[in-house]
Amino acid sequence: MASDIFDDLAAFRAACPPGRPLVGLDLGTVTLGVAISDRLWTVATPMQTIKRKKFGVDAATLEAILRDREVGGIVLGLPRNMDGSEGPRAQSTRAFARNLAARDAPPIAFWDERLSTVAAERALLEADTSRKKRAEVIDHVAAGYILQGALDRFRHLAQAEAEQNE
Repeated sequence: MASDIFDDLAAFRAACPPGRPLVGLDLGTVTLGVAISDRLWTVATPMQTIKRKKFGVDAATLEAILRDREVGGIVLGLPRNMDGSEGPRAQSTRAFARNLAARDAPPIAFWDERLSTVAAERALLEADTSRKKRAEVIDHVAAGYILQGALDRFRHLAQAEAEQNE
């Protein structure tokens, strides 16, 4: 059975089992950056960068992480154009999500990643990270920015719900 794919973060949040971490992904043509949250969905931590091969190999590597970490959902960075439109890279990301969902992955949500790599690069430069080290870690640091953005949105949604219920 295929898993659900969400453009709406509130619906995604409701579909994810509480108490299980989420994974953030920064999908590139050569690499796949991976970050993971804590079980309370407050902090994203960059984890690793996977060198991409074929989809089946990439998916198997990712599935091992999802299983070992008991992941409850996936936040996948969606590379929109600066005007908000979706080009070939976004279409490729949506296809990756559909293929992963068909393999019975946990729920998947898209998160606008337009400036995540820029933010990650800036943070690494401010930390005085060498060019070689930046190249090694940029993708999973960007995945951390993607996941943290979604987690921050979760907190905002929870606050709005609490205020509405008062």
